[in-house]
Amino acid sequence: MVDFYLSRGKMSKQPHDDLYKEKFRPNSDTALDREVEAALSGLSEQELYSDKPLVPQKEGAVPSESAKQVRRGRIVQIDRDDIFVDFGGKSQGIVSRLQFLDGEEPKVGDEMDFNVDKYNKSEGLLLLSRQGATMTNVSWENLEVGQIVEATVTGSNKGGLELEIKAMRAFMPAGQVELFHVPDFADYVGKKMTVEVAQFDARAKNLIVSRRNILEREKEEQKKKLMEELAEGQIRRGTVRSVMDFGAFVDLGGVDGLVHVSEMTFKRGRQNANEFVKIGDVLDVKIVRIDRETGKLALSLKQARGTDPWAEAGTKYGVGTSITGRVTKVESFGAFIEVEEGVEGLLPVSEMSWQRIRHPSDVVKEGDTVKLLVLSVDPAGRRISFSLKQAGPDPWSNVADKYAVETNATGRITRVVDFGAFVELEPGLEGLIHISELSSRDVRAVSQIVTVGQEVRVHILDIDKTARRMSLSLKRAVETQAAEAVASAAAPVGPKKKRPQLRGGLDY
Repeated sequence: MVDFYLSRGKMSKQPHDDLYKEKFRPNSDTALDREVEAALSGLSEQELYSDKPLVPQKEGAVPSESAKQVRRGRIVQIDRDDIFVDFGGKSQGIVSRLQFLDGEEPKVGDEMDFNVDKYNKSEGLLLLSRQGATMTNVSWENLEVGQIVEATVTGSNKGGLELEIKAMRAFMPAGQVELFHVPDFADYVGKKMTVEVAQFDARAKNLIVSRRNILEREKEEQKKKLMEELAEGQIRRGTVRSVMDFGAFVDLGGVDGLVHVSEMTFKRGRQNANEFVKIGDVLDVKIVRIDRETGKLALSLKQARGTDPWAEAGTKYGVGTSITGRVTKVESFGAFIEVEEGVEGLLPVSEMSWQRIRHPSDVVKEGDTVKLLVLSVDPAGRRISFSLKQAGPDPWSNVADKYAVETNATGRITRVVDFGAFVELEPGLEGLIHISELSSRDVRAVSQIVTVGQEVRVHILDIDKTARRMSLSLKRAVETQAAEAVASAAAPVGPKKKRPQLRGGLDY
Protein backbone atom coordinates (compact mmCIF):
# COMPACT_ATOMS: atom_id res chain seq x y z
CA MET A 1 0.00 0.00 0.00
CA VAL A 2 1.21 3.51 -0.79
CA ASP A 3 1.36 6.24 1.81
CA PHE A 4 -1.38 8.36 0.26
CA TYR A 5 -5.14 8.19 0.38
CA LEU A 6 -7.87 9.67 -1.72
CA SER A 7 -10.41 11.86 0.06
CA ARG A 8 -12.92 14.14 -1.68
CA GLY A 9 -10.80 14.31 -4.84
CA LYS A 10 -7.66 15.60 -3.03
CA MET A 11 -4.37 13.81 -2.42
CA SER A 12 -2.92 14.19 1.08
CA LYS A 13 -0.04 12.56 2.88
CA GLN A 14 -0.93 10.63 6.03
CA PRO A 15 1.01 8.79 8.71
CA HIS A 16 1.34 5.09 7.93
CA ASP A 17 -0.63 4.13 11.07
CA ASP A 18 -3.79 5.83 9.68
CA LEU A 19 -3.39 4.54 6.13
CA TYR A 20 -5.62 1.48 6.36
CA LYS A 21 -8.29 3.31 8.36
CA GLU A 22 -8.73 6.06 5.75
CA LYS A 23 -8.36 3.84 2.72
CA PHE A 24 -11.09 1.40 3.68
CA ARG A 25 -13.35 3.46 5.96
CA PRO A 26 -16.98 3.34 4.72
CA ASN A 27 -19.23 6.35 5.19
CA SER A 28 -21.93 4.85 7.42
CA ASP A 29 -21.91 3.48 10.94
CA THR A 30 -22.95 -0.17 10.35
CA ALA A 31 -21.87 -3.49 11.85
CA LEU A 32 -19.44 -3.80 8.96
CA ASP A 33 -18.09 -0.33 9.65
CA ARG A 34 -17.31 -1.28 13.20
CA GLU A 35 -15.61 -4.51 12.15
CA VAL A 36 -13.41 -2.77 9.60
CA GLU A 37 -12.58 -0.08 12.16
CA ALA A 38 -11.61 -2.77 14.63
CA ALA A 39 -9.52 -4.59 12.05
CA LEU A 40 -7.58 -1.45 11.31
CA SER A 41 -7.27 0.05 14.77
CA GLY A 42 -4.85 -2.20 16.64
CA LEU A 43 -7.46 -3.64 18.96
CA SER A 44 -7.16 -6.93 20.89
CA GLU A 45 -6.95 -10.24 19.06
CA GLN A 46 -10.35 -11.23 20.43
CA GLU A 47 -11.96 -8.14 18.88
CA LEU A 48 -10.08 -8.45 15.62
CA TYR A 49 -11.05 -12.07 14.96
CA SER A 50 -14.81 -11.98 15.22
CA ASP A 51 -16.68 -15.16 14.30
CA LYS A 52 -19.85 -13.30 13.39
CA PRO A 53 -20.74 -13.68 9.69
CA LEU A 54 -20.48 -10.46 7.70
CA VAL A 55 -23.92 -9.24 6.60
CA PRO A 56 -23.76 -7.32 3.31
CA GLN A 57 -24.73 -3.70 3.83
CA LYS A 58 -25.86 -1.42 1.03
CA GLU A 59 -25.13 1.84 2.81
CA GLY A 60 -22.35 3.62 0.98
CA ALA A 61 -22.77 1.58 -2.19
CA VAL A 62 -23.41 3.32 -5.49
CA PRO A 63 -26.55 1.73 -6.92
CA SER A 64 -26.61 0.64 -10.55
CA GLU A 65 -28.59 2.73 -13.07
CA SER A 66 -31.45 0.27 -12.84
CA ALA A 67 -32.15 -2.78 -10.76
CA LYS A 68 -31.11 -5.98 -12.44
CA GLN A 69 -33.90 -7.81 -14.20
CA VAL A 70 -34.29 -11.55 -13.64
CA ARG A 71 -35.65 -13.42 -16.69
CA ARG A 72 -36.25 -17.09 -17.37
CA GLY A 73 -34.77 -18.43 -20.55
CA ARG A 74 -33.96 -21.63 -22.41
CA ILE A 75 -30.44 -22.70 -23.37
CA VAL A 76 -30.28 -23.06 -27.16
CA GLN A 77 -26.54 -23.36 -27.85
CA ILE A 78 -23.41 -24.19 -25.88
CA ASP A 79 -19.96 -23.17 -27.11
CA ARG A 80 -16.59 -23.72 -25.50
CA ASP A 81 -16.69 -20.42 -23.59
CA ASP A 82 -20.25 -19.10 -23.89
CA ILE A 83 -23.83 -20.27 -23.61
CA PHE A 84 -26.66 -18.74 -25.68
CA VAL A 85 -30.07 -18.29 -24.10
CA ASP A 86 -33.41 -17.67 -25.84
CA PHE A 87 -36.05 -15.58 -24.03
CA GLY A 88 -38.64 -15.82 -26.77
CA GLY A 89 -39.24 -13.64 -29.81
CA LYS A 90 -36.09 -11.84 -30.88
CA SER A 91 -34.74 -11.58 -27.34
CA GLN A 92 -31.56 -13.56 -26.85
CA GLY A 93 -28.70 -13.43 -24.39
CA ILE A 94 -25.25 -14.79 -23.70
CA VAL A 95 -23.68 -16.01 -20.45
CA SER A 96 -20.15 -17.23 -19.74
CA ARG A 97 -19.69 -20.93 -18.93
CA LEU A 98 -17.63 -19.76 -15.95
CA GLN A 99 -20.93 -18.72 -14.39
CA PHE A 100 -21.74 -22.39 -13.77
CA LEU A 101 -20.31 -24.11 -10.74
CA ASP A 102 -17.93 -27.07 -10.92
CA GLY A 103 -19.92 -30.21 -11.58
CA GLU A 104 -22.91 -28.24 -12.85
CA GLU A 105 -23.04 -29.08 -16.56
CA PRO A 106 -25.75 -27.19 -18.49
CA LYS A 107 -27.55 -28.86 -21.40
CA VAL A 108 -29.36 -27.54 -24.45
CA GLY A 109 -33.04 -27.26 -23.60
CA ASP A 110 -32.53 -26.48 -19.91
CA GLU A 111 -34.65 -23.61 -18.58
CA MET A 112 -33.36 -21.43 -15.74
CA ASP A 113 -33.30 -17.89 -14.37
CA PHE A 114 -30.65 -15.35 -15.40
CA ASN A 115 -29.76 -11.82 -14.32
CA VAL A 116 -29.81 -9.31 -17.18
CA ASP A 117 -26.69 -7.21 -16.60
CA LYS A 118 -26.81 -4.97 -19.71
CA TYR A 119 -27.64 -4.90 -23.42
CA ASN A 120 -24.90 -5.11 -26.03
CA LYS A 121 -26.29 -3.02 -28.88
CA SER A 122 -23.60 -3.93 -31.38
CA GLU A 123 -24.19 -7.65 -30.94
CA GLY A 124 -27.88 -7.37 -30.24
CA LEU A 125 -27.52 -9.62 -27.18
CA LEU A 126 -28.38 -9.37 -23.52
CA LEU A 127 -25.34 -9.90 -21.29
CA LEU A 128 -26.35 -12.34 -18.58
CA SER A 129 -25.13 -13.65 -15.27
CA ARG A 130 -26.35 -16.13 -12.70
CA GLN A 131 -27.18 -15.40 -9.11
CA GLY A 132 -24.34 -16.54 -6.87
CA ALA A 133 -21.98 -17.08 -9.81
CA THR A 134 -18.53 -15.50 -10.04
CA MET A 135 -18.47 -12.22 -11.97
CA THR A 136 -15.65 -12.10 -14.51
CA ASN A 137 -15.93 -8.50 -15.75
CA VAL A 138 -16.41 -6.37 -12.67
CA SER A 139 -15.56 -2.69 -12.20
CA TRP A 140 -16.51 0.27 -10.03
CA GLU A 141 -19.29 1.00 -12.56
CA ASN A 142 -21.08 -2.37 -12.30
CA LEU A 143 -20.08 -3.37 -8.78
CA GLU A 144 -22.95 -4.44 -6.54
CA VAL A 145 -23.31 -5.68 -2.98
CA GLY A 146 -23.66 -9.46 -2.92
CA GLN A 147 -21.69 -10.05 -6.13
CA ILE A 148 -19.34 -13.03 -6.16
CA VAL A 149 -15.94 -12.07 -7.58
CA GLU A 150 -12.48 -13.55 -7.83
CA ALA A 151 -9.71 -11.81 -5.89
CA THR A 152 -5.97 -12.17 -5.43
CA VAL A 153 -4.45 -11.71 -1.98
CA THR A 154 -1.67 -9.14 -2.19
CA GLY A 155 -0.81 -8.67 1.47
CA SER A 156 -1.86 -9.21 5.06
CA ASN A 157 -1.80 -7.59 8.47
CA LYS A 158 -3.16 -8.58 11.85
CA GLY A 159 -6.48 -7.01 10.90
CA GLY A 160 -7.06 -9.12 7.79
CA LEU A 161 -6.15 -9.48 4.11
CA GLU A 162 -5.42 -6.96 1.37
CA LEU A 163 -6.73 -8.03 -2.03
CA GLU A 164 -6.91 -6.94 -5.66
CA ILE A 165 -10.03 -7.42 -7.80
CA LYS A 166 -9.64 -6.34 -11.44
CA ALA A 167 -7.25 -3.51 -10.47
CA MET A 168 -9.53 -2.54 -7.56
CA ARG A 169 -8.00 -2.68 -4.11
CA ALA A 170 -10.08 -4.41 -1.43
CA PHE A 171 -9.88 -5.40 2.20
CA MET A 172 -11.17 -8.47 4.06
CA PRO A 173 -11.43 -8.31 7.89
CA ALA A 174 -9.78 -11.19 9.74
CA GLY A 175 -13.06 -12.60 10.97
CA GLN A 176 -14.35 -12.94 7.40
CA VAL A 177 -11.53 -15.10 6.00
CA GLU A 178 -12.51 -18.52 7.37
CA LEU A 179 -15.17 -20.16 9.52
CA PHE A 180 -12.55 -20.51 12.23
CA HIS A 181 -9.83 -18.39 13.81
CA VAL A 182 -6.72 -17.92 11.67
CA PRO A 183 -3.59 -17.09 13.71
CA ASP A 184 -1.36 -16.32 10.71
CA PHE A 185 -2.34 -15.01 7.27
CA ALA A 186 1.08 -15.42 5.64
CA ASP A 187 0.03 -18.55 3.71
CA TYR A 188 -2.82 -16.67 1.98
CA VAL A 189 -0.63 -14.08 0.27
CA GLY A 190 -0.41 -14.66 -3.49
CA LYS A 191 -3.41 -17.00 -3.61
CA LYS A 192 -6.68 -16.49 -5.46
CA MET A 193 -10.02 -16.85 -3.73
CA THR A 194 -13.69 -16.31 -4.41
CA VAL A 195 -15.19 -13.55 -2.29
CA GLU A 196 -18.45 -11.67 -1.88
CA VAL A 197 -18.83 -7.91 -2.12
CA ALA A 198 -20.03 -6.85 1.34
CA GLN A 199 -19.80 -3.07 1.04
CA PHE A 200 -18.20 -0.51 -1.22
CA ASP A 201 -17.93 3.20 -1.97
CA ALA A 202 -17.05 3.81 -5.60
CA ARG A 203 -16.24 7.49 -5.01
CA ALA A 204 -13.80 6.80 -2.15
CA LYS A 205 -12.61 3.59 -3.83
CA ASN A 206 -13.30 1.61 -0.67
CA LEU A 207 -14.21 -2.05 -1.11
CA ILE A 208 -14.89 -4.55 1.68
CA VAL A 209 -15.33 -8.24 0.87
CA SER A 210 -16.06 -11.44 2.75
CA ARG A 211 -15.15 -15.06 2.14
CA ARG A 212 -16.88 -16.29 5.29
CA ASN A 213 -20.32 -15.53 3.85
CA ILE A 214 -19.64 -17.86 0.92
CA LEU A 215 -18.27 -20.57 3.18
CA GLU A 216 -21.31 -20.28 5.45
CA ARG A 217 -23.66 -20.79 2.53
CA GLU A 218 -21.61 -23.68 1.17
CA LYS A 219 -21.61 -25.31 4.59
CA GLU A 220 -25.35 -24.84 4.90
CA GLU A 221 -25.87 -26.41 1.47
CA GLN A 222 -23.60 -29.30 2.39
CA LYS A 223 -25.41 -29.70 5.67
CA LYS A 224 -28.82 -29.71 4.00
CA LYS A 225 -27.71 -32.28 1.46
CA LEU A 226 -25.96 -34.43 4.04
CA MET A 227 -28.91 -34.34 6.43
CA GLU A 228 -31.04 -35.86 3.68
CA GLU A 229 -28.54 -38.74 3.36
CA LEU A 230 -27.97 -39.40 7.06
CA ALA A 231 -29.95 -42.07 8.89
CA GLU A 232 -29.84 -43.55 12.36
CA GLY A 233 -27.67 -46.64 12.53
CA GLN A 234 -25.25 -45.51 9.80
CA ILE A 235 -21.50 -45.71 10.33
CA ARG A 236 -19.87 -42.48 9.15
CA ARG A 237 -16.30 -41.20 9.14
CA GLY A 238 -15.65 -37.78 10.64
CA THR A 239 -13.01 -35.46 12.07
CA VAL A 240 -12.84 -34.33 15.68
CA ARG A 241 -13.27 -30.54 15.74
CA SER A 242 -13.35 -29.86 19.48
CA VAL A 243 -13.01 -31.84 22.71
CA MET A 244 -14.71 -31.03 26.00
CA ASP A 245 -14.78 -32.93 29.30
CA PHE A 246 -18.27 -34.21 28.50
CA GLY A 247 -17.58 -35.30 24.92
CA ALA A 248 -16.28 -34.40 21.46
CA PHE A 249 -17.82 -32.71 18.42
CA VAL A 250 -17.19 -34.58 15.19
CA ASP A 251 -17.60 -33.08 11.69
CA LEU A 252 -19.16 -35.60 9.29
CA GLY A 253 -18.52 -33.41 6.26
CA GLY A 254 -20.75 -30.40 6.85
CA VAL A 255 -22.73 -31.57 9.86
CA ASP A 256 -21.35 -31.69 13.38
CA GLY A 257 -22.46 -34.32 15.88
CA LEU A 258 -21.72 -34.94 19.55
CA VAL A 259 -20.04 -38.08 20.85
CA HIS A 260 -20.86 -38.02 24.55
CA VAL A 261 -18.13 -39.39 26.81
CA SER A 262 -20.46 -42.24 27.78
CA GLU A 263 -20.48 -43.32 24.11
CA MET A 264 -16.69 -43.42 23.76
CA THR A 265 -16.02 -46.64 25.64
CA PHE A 266 -17.85 -49.58 27.17
CA LYS A 267 -15.83 -49.07 30.34
CA ARG A 268 -17.75 -48.09 33.44
CA GLY A 269 -16.94 -45.25 35.80
CA ARG A 270 -16.24 -41.55 35.43
CA GLN A 271 -14.31 -40.81 32.23
CA ASN A 272 -12.95 -37.74 30.45
CA ALA A 273 -13.23 -37.37 26.66
CA ASN A 274 -9.59 -36.23 26.44
CA GLU A 275 -8.55 -39.75 27.45
CA PHE A 276 -9.94 -41.18 24.21
CA VAL A 277 -9.79 -38.58 21.40
CA LYS A 278 -8.01 -35.39 20.41
CA ILE A 279 -8.65 -32.60 17.90
CA GLY A 280 -7.90 -33.72 14.34
CA ASP A 281 -8.54 -37.43 14.93
CA VAL A 282 -10.38 -39.18 12.10
CA LEU A 283 -12.96 -41.56 13.54
CA ASP A 284 -15.68 -43.95 12.47
CA VAL A 285 -18.82 -43.19 14.47
CA LYS A 286 -22.34 -44.56 14.54
CA ILE A 287 -25.34 -42.26 14.27
CA VAL A 288 -27.58 -43.15 17.21
CA ARG A 289 -30.07 -40.26 17.04
CA ILE A 290 -31.02 -37.47 14.61
CA ASP A 291 -33.10 -34.44 15.51
CA ARG A 292 -34.37 -33.21 12.15
CA GLU A 293 -35.84 -30.02 13.60
CA THR A 294 -32.66 -28.79 15.27
CA GLY A 295 -30.17 -30.60 13.04
CA LYS A 296 -28.41 -32.10 16.05
CA LEU A 297 -26.77 -35.52 15.87
CA ALA A 298 -25.93 -37.94 18.67
CA LEU A 299 -22.99 -40.16 17.74
CA SER A 300 -21.34 -43.19 19.29
CA LEU A 301 -17.72 -44.21 19.02
CA LYS A 302 -17.97 -47.44 21.00
CA GLN A 303 -20.91 -48.78 18.98
CA ALA A 304 -19.04 -48.16 15.74
CA ARG A 305 -16.09 -50.20 16.95
CA GLY A 306 -18.05 -53.36 17.76
CA THR A 307 -20.89 -54.97 19.64
CA ASP A 308 -21.48 -54.52 23.34
CA PRO A 309 -19.24 -57.07 25.13
CA TRP A 310 -21.99 -57.58 27.71
CA ALA A 311 -24.18 -59.12 25.02
CA GLU A 312 -22.08 -62.30 25.17
CA ALA A 313 -20.92 -62.04 28.77
CA GLY A 314 -23.48 -64.60 29.99
CA THR A 315 -22.05 -67.22 27.62
CA LYS A 316 -18.37 -66.36 27.92
CA TYR A 317 -18.35 -65.94 31.69
CA GLY A 318 -20.73 -68.53 33.09
CA VAL A 319 -20.91 -69.24 36.82
CA GLY A 320 -17.97 -71.41 37.87
CA THR A 321 -15.77 -70.34 34.95
CA SER A 322 -12.09 -69.77 35.72
CA ILE A 323 -10.80 -66.51 34.21
CA THR A 324 -7.90 -64.09 34.44
CA GLY A 325 -8.54 -60.41 35.11
CA ARG A 326 -6.75 -57.15 35.86
CA VAL A 327 -7.31 -55.13 39.03
CA THR A 328 -8.49 -51.64 38.00
CA LYS A 329 -9.43 -50.18 41.38
CA VAL A 330 -9.21 -51.17 45.06
CA GLU A 331 -11.85 -50.03 47.55
CA SER A 332 -12.51 -50.83 51.20
CA PHE A 333 -15.27 -53.28 50.23
CA GLY A 334 -13.34 -55.09 47.52
CA ALA A 335 -11.65 -54.64 44.17
CA PHE A 336 -12.89 -54.01 40.62
CA ILE A 337 -11.62 -56.49 38.06
CA GLU A 338 -11.60 -56.00 34.26
CA VAL A 339 -11.73 -59.23 32.27
CA GLU A 340 -11.97 -57.45 28.89
CA GLU A 341 -12.58 -53.89 27.72
CA GLY A 342 -16.04 -52.92 28.87
CA VAL A 343 -16.61 -55.95 31.13
CA GLU A 344 -15.73 -55.16 34.71
CA GLY A 345 -16.91 -56.84 37.90
CA LEU A 346 -16.43 -56.86 41.65
CA LEU A 347 -14.21 -59.05 43.77
CA PRO A 348 -15.73 -58.66 47.27
CA VAL A 349 -13.39 -58.51 50.22
CA SER A 350 -15.07 -61.64 51.62
CA GLU A 351 -13.99 -63.57 48.52
CA MET A 352 -10.36 -62.52 48.53
CA SER A 353 -8.93 -64.94 51.07
CA TRP A 354 -9.93 -67.85 53.26
CA GLN A 355 -8.43 -65.98 56.17
CA ARG A 356 -9.52 -62.65 57.58
CA ILE A 357 -7.86 -59.57 56.10
CA ARG A 358 -7.79 -55.98 57.29
CA HIS A 359 -8.07 -54.33 53.86
CA PRO A 360 -8.30 -55.55 50.23
CA SER A 361 -4.98 -53.83 49.50
CA ASP A 362 -3.34 -56.48 51.70
CA VAL A 363 -4.20 -59.02 49.00
CA VAL A 364 -4.31 -57.19 45.64
CA LYS A 365 -2.94 -53.97 44.16
CA GLU A 366 -4.12 -51.89 41.19
CA GLY A 367 -2.67 -53.37 37.99
CA ASP A 368 -2.29 -56.90 39.40
CA THR A 369 -3.30 -59.82 37.19
CA VAL A 370 -5.20 -62.47 39.16
CA LYS A 371 -6.90 -65.81 38.51
CA LEU A 372 -10.54 -65.80 39.56
CA LEU A 373 -13.70 -67.85 39.64
CA VAL A 374 -16.99 -66.39 38.37
CA LEU A 375 -19.59 -66.39 41.14
CA SER A 376 -22.47 -64.64 39.33
CA VAL A 377 -23.16 -62.80 36.07
CA ASP A 378 -26.03 -60.50 35.08
CA PRO A 379 -25.62 -59.25 31.47
CA ALA A 380 -28.80 -57.15 31.61
CA GLY A 381 -27.65 -55.38 34.76
CA ARG A 382 -24.05 -55.36 33.50
CA ARG A 383 -22.82 -56.96 36.70
CA ILE A 384 -20.45 -59.80 37.42
CA SER A 385 -18.81 -60.97 40.66
CA PHE A 386 -15.69 -63.02 41.26
CA SER A 387 -13.90 -65.04 43.91
CA LEU A 388 -10.17 -65.18 44.39
CA LYS A 389 -10.08 -67.62 47.26
CA GLN A 390 -12.30 -70.18 45.51
CA ALA A 391 -10.03 -70.14 42.48
CA GLY A 392 -7.45 -72.00 44.60
CA PRO A 393 -7.63 -75.05 46.95
CA ASP A 394 -9.78 -74.78 50.09
CA PRO A 395 -7.65 -75.60 53.17
CA TRP A 396 -10.81 -76.61 55.07
CA SER A 397 -11.63 -79.39 52.60
CA ASN A 398 -9.10 -81.81 54.14
CA VAL A 399 -8.65 -80.28 57.59
CA ALA A 400 -9.60 -83.55 59.33
CA ASP A 401 -6.77 -85.37 57.55
CA LYS A 402 -4.18 -82.85 58.72
CA TYR A 403 -5.35 -81.97 62.23
CA ALA A 404 -6.98 -84.13 64.90
CA VAL A 405 -8.82 -83.12 68.05
CA GLU A 406 -6.79 -83.43 71.28
CA THR A 407 -3.51 -83.00 69.42
CA ASN A 408 -1.04 -80.13 69.40
CA ALA A 409 -0.09 -77.95 66.42
CA THR A 410 2.09 -74.93 65.76
CA GLY A 411 0.68 -71.62 64.52
CA ARG A 412 1.15 -67.84 64.40
CA ILE A 413 -0.90 -65.17 66.19
CA THR A 414 -2.66 -63.04 63.53
CA ARG A 415 -5.06 -60.96 65.62
CA VAL A 416 -5.58 -60.07 69.26
CA VAL A 417 -9.08 -59.13 70.43
CA ASP A 418 -10.72 -58.63 73.82
CA PHE A 419 -12.08 -62.14 73.97
CA GLY A 420 -9.04 -64.00 72.70
CA ALA A 421 -6.49 -64.43 69.95
CA PHE A 422 -6.68 -65.85 66.41
CA VAL A 423 -4.04 -68.30 65.31
CA GLU A 424 -3.21 -69.21 61.70
CA LEU A 425 -2.12 -72.83 61.35
CA GLU A 426 -1.64 -72.44 57.58
CA PRO A 427 -2.84 -69.94 54.95
CA GLY A 428 -6.64 -69.87 55.05
CA LEU A 429 -6.89 -72.08 58.14
CA GLU A 430 -7.42 -70.12 61.33
CA GLY A 431 -8.62 -70.96 64.84
CA LEU A 432 -9.52 -69.07 68.02
CA ILE A 433 -7.90 -69.25 71.47
CA HIS A 434 -10.52 -67.99 73.87
CA ILE A 435 -9.20 -65.78 76.68
CA SER A 436 -10.11 -68.53 79.14
CA GLU A 437 -7.78 -70.91 77.29
CA LEU A 438 -4.73 -68.68 77.31
CA SER A 439 -3.41 -69.50 80.75
CA SER A 440 -4.27 -71.45 83.88
CA ARG A 441 -4.04 -68.23 85.87
CA ASP A 442 -6.43 -65.29 85.63
CA VAL A 443 -5.91 -63.22 82.45
CA ARG A 444 -7.15 -59.62 82.41
CA ALA A 445 -5.79 -58.71 78.94
CA VAL A 446 -4.96 -61.02 76.06
CA SER A 447 -1.94 -58.89 75.20
CA GLN A 448 -0.38 -59.92 78.55
CA ILE A 449 0.02 -63.43 77.20
CA VAL A 450 0.46 -63.21 73.40
CA THR A 451 1.29 -60.63 70.70
CA VAL A 452 0.60 -60.48 66.95
CA GLY A 453 3.20 -62.41 64.94
CA GLN A 454 4.21 -64.61 67.86
CA GLU A 455 4.65 -68.31 67.08
CA VAL A 456 2.79 -70.51 69.56
CA ARG A 457 2.09 -74.16 70.28
CA VAL A 458 -1.68 -74.77 70.64
CA HIS A 459 -3.90 -77.67 71.56
CA ILE A 460 -6.84 -78.46 69.21
CA LEU A 461 -10.08 -78.64 71.23
CA ASP A 462 -12.65 -78.81 68.44
CA ILE A 463 -12.96 -78.65 64.63
CA ASP A 464 -16.22 -77.62 62.86
CA LYS A 465 -15.55 -78.11 59.15
CA THR A 466 -19.04 -76.94 58.10
CA ALA A 467 -18.85 -73.69 60.06
CA ARG A 468 -15.13 -73.40 59.25
CA ARG A 469 -14.23 -72.90 62.88
CA MET A 470 -11.54 -74.32 65.12
CA SER A 471 -11.23 -73.95 68.89
CA LEU A 472 -7.71 -73.90 70.30
CA SER A 473 -6.08 -73.76 73.72
CA LEU A 474 -2.74 -72.39 74.71
CA LYS A 475 -2.82 -73.51 78.34
CA ARG A 476 -3.72 -77.07 77.45
CA ALA A 477 -0.89 -77.18 74.97
CA VAL A 478 1.41 -76.17 77.81
CA GLU A 479 -0.18 -78.79 80.07
CA THR A 480 0.10 -81.54 77.51
CA GLN A 481 3.70 -80.59 76.77
CA ALA A 482 4.47 -80.73 80.47
CA ALA A 483 2.68 -84.06 80.83
CA GLU A 484 4.58 -85.44 77.89
CA ALA A 485 7.84 -84.27 79.42
CA VAL A 486 7.01 -85.91 82.79
CA ALA A 487 5.93 -89.10 81.09
CA SER A 488 9.10 -89.13 79.10
CA ALA A 489 11.21 -88.64 82.22
CA ALA A 490 9.35 -91.37 84.15
CA ALA A 491 9.61 -93.90 81.41
CA PRO A 492 11.33 -97.21 82.74
CA VAL A 493 14.92 -97.87 81.72
CA GLY A 494 15.50 -101.04 79.69
CA PRO A 495 16.80 -104.38 81.38
CA LYS A 496 20.39 -104.41 82.68
CA LYS A 497 22.79 -106.37 80.57
CA LYS A 498 24.49 -109.36 82.14
CA ARG A 499 28.19 -109.22 82.51
CA PRO A 500 29.81 -112.02 80.54
CA GLN A 501 31.77 -114.56 82.61
CA LEU A 502 35.42 -114.87 82.07
CA ARG A 503 36.89 -118.15 81.19
CA GLY A 504 39.66 -119.57 83.30
CA GLY A 505 37.81 -120.18 86.50
CA LEU A 506 37.98 -116.60 87.80
CA ASP A 507 34.73 -114.91 88.74
CA TYR A 508 34.51 -111.22 89.63
